[in-house]
Amino acid sequence: MTSTAIAPGDAKIIAGSPRRLLNYAHGEWVTGEGKAAMLYHAVTGEPVAEASTGGVDFKGMVEYARRVGGPALRRMTFHERARMLKAMAQHLMSKKDEFYRVSAMTGATKGDSWVDIDGGIGTFFVYASKGRRELPDELMHIDGPVELLSKGGGFVGRHIAVPLEGVAVHINAFNFPVWGMLEKLASSIVAGVPAIVKPASLTSFLTEVVFREMIASGIFPEGAIQLLCGSAGDLLDHLDSQSVVAFTGSATTGLLLKSNPVILGQNVRFNMEADSLNFSMLGPDAAPGTEEFDLFVKEVVKEMTTKTGQKCTAIRRTLVPDAYVQDLMKALGKRLDGVTVGDPSVEGVRMGPLAGRPQVGEVRTSVNRIAEAAELVYGNPDHLDLVGADAERGAFFPSLLFYSKSPFEQAAPHDVEAFGPVNTVMPYRSVDDAITLAKMGKGSLVGSVFTADDQVARQVVLGAASHHGRLMLVNRHSARESTGHGSPLPHLVHGGPGRAGGGEEMGGIRGVMHYLQRTAIQGSPTTLTQVTREYHSGATGTTDRIHPFRKYFEELEIGDTLVTHRRTVTEADVVNFAGISGDFFYAHMDDIAARESIFERRVAHGYFVLSAAAGLFVDPAPGPVLANYGLESLRFTTPVYVGDTIHVKLTCKQKTAKEDRDGQVPQGVVAWDVEVRNQNDELCATYTILTLVRQRRGVAETPGPAQAPVPEAGKSAPTG
Repeated sequence: MTSTAIAPGDAKIIAGSPRRLLNYAHGEWVTGEGKAAMLYHAVTGEPVAEASTGGVDFKGMVEYARRVGGPALRRMTFHERARMLKAMAQHLMSKKDEFYRVSAMTGATKGDSWVDIDGGIGTFFVYASKGRRELPDELMHIDGPVELLSKGGGFVGRHIAVPLEGVAVHINAFNFPVWGMLEKLASSIVAGVPAIVKPASLTSFLTEVVFREMIASGIFPEGAIQLLCGSAGDLLDHLDSQSVVAFTGSATTGLLLKSNPVILGQNVRFNMEADSLNFSMLGPDAAPGTEEFDLFVKEVVKEMTTKTGQKCTAIRRTLVPDAYVQDLMKALGKRLDGVTVGDPSVEGVRMGPLAGRPQVGEVRTSVNRIAEAAELVYGNPDHLDLVGADAERGAFFPSLLFYSKSPFEQAAPHDVEAFGPVNTVMPYRSVDDAITLAKMGKGSLVGSVFTADDQVARQVVLGAASHHGRLMLVNRHSARESTGHGSPLPHLVHGGPGRAGGGEEMGGIRGVMHYLQRTAIQGSPTTLTQVTREYHSGATGTTDRIHPFRKYFEELEIGDTLVTHRRTVTEADVVNFAGISGDFFYAHMDDIAARESIFERRVAHGYFVLSAAAGLFVDPAPGPVLANYGLESLRFTTPVYVGDTIHVKLTCKQKTAKEDRDGQVPQGVVAWDVEVRNQNDELCATYTILTLVRQRRGVAETPGPAQAPVPEAGKSAPTG
């Protein structure tokens, strides 16, 4: 294995002048030794690069990730890692022109490249945002609510999630050399787990160009990411129970990897996303001439031709009411006639070649199997009109449409996937028949339904959801903003049961959880408060003579508590609040109706109780508290009646520093636990309020206003 220094020009991928791709291992660029796989331009057939991992120390890569990358990432909080991800996304956006140039060599049109490149970078942006909004600025994530484990509340439980201490091995498919890498890295980096990226060799020359920019940026800490362009060798043999394998590709390859003795013996987490025979269904109401019919035709053709049908989410089976089959096939043929095929760099070309010549043979083999059970109704596998390209040199394949007259009796269209611009139309007579056909794919990543009848949509969801990772419901109202059948989104899970691999990726924070260990912790509320740095009801709090709202963000401590003075609720309060709010609900205003209700007598408005509580705990003078930021988890537990006397316990629950922004006062978000209790110490309302609190840094040291004493100053707050 040879270490290599990188000069700026070395990164160029030039057709006809192949260079050996580099691997990034142990913190340096290294050249693979020995025999290499030659990689070719999908349009011209010219060699562009060669890939080899000969001589690479796979065991050393795993140990380097564990020893260097993992500790560096785990020293950061979720928010720090999310901000790092955002910075990387911004850097990659500034380098897109070179990525697009190289992407064209994979056969991608500009639109195809947008899905791959901008889609991948966009996933970084989404996870950067979600990581800061939905995860704490902490080293651990608290998963779910407190579990009360004892009658008196002195013994409670909580679930936390912390980063695994191994390495994530990301094995990606050839069809999305950028998005495939970035969508996996987004989750693992936010989680704090270092990754070894293994792209499919066929298009790894594009992956390497993007990876180079990530390393050149210096944004990720050393050891956070490594790259293999070529065979993974015995990499999986060096993993342990703290590691994760995330695989995208064929079900056959996935099963082979999943059966590795180390994967099985060490119980290594193995997340698999495999190609599947996805369906799209035209609803029985969507007759020719309706908007839904036209939308359906457009979507089916788009999914056949985008990325030349090389998408794990592409529509492979088109389900159509029996009465509309002929109209549908005619409309599909007409639209396919308008798809110009050839060199994507030529103006007007809408579909390029497959990713490489090997795929041509594989798709042809699958097409032959489908042709034994279904009738070819559009296209000719032996003839293709091209613009600006040579079919003998490039990896081109024609769009083909099959018709399965008896889809319940013909297994091949449900079992064989031609990973290219190939689709099979299948008729159905009832919605139940269509659901059965949808499930005959034995597990799919995605299905879609085009219908204006919401009851049909509900029926399909209830009938087919068990066999699909995602279902898209389309009508004329959602179509304009719909992202499309074949577009996985970082917010939603991408995966599916059965043939689709049985795993899932992305799904927002769900994707991060695949790289975290969920652990149950038990103890007293006070102990769990100290461990998690989040206040637990019943924990010992601290009070002093300074009102919590008079403290700057840095001065507040988790558990700082204020127990307020008391207020008696009067009939005038209830009447006046009704007049101000316009809420004259009978339980507040009608004695007779209230006596006959579950309350048995008139009660104060719940929102009056909140308002009165704020009046009890808010410090009115200007100070570090800048604004109310929100209210969460509100529950009214005991009615407040006229004549009841309430007080409030306000406790600092959690603190999150906000990013500095130009022109903005340095600040943080403070979550406060609020308990409203009556004269019998019964809990009447509980909730969390969020406030923006100014940070002290940058504030001149000037005398503040005199501080008024608070009740029970210097004592521990009640634990009830």
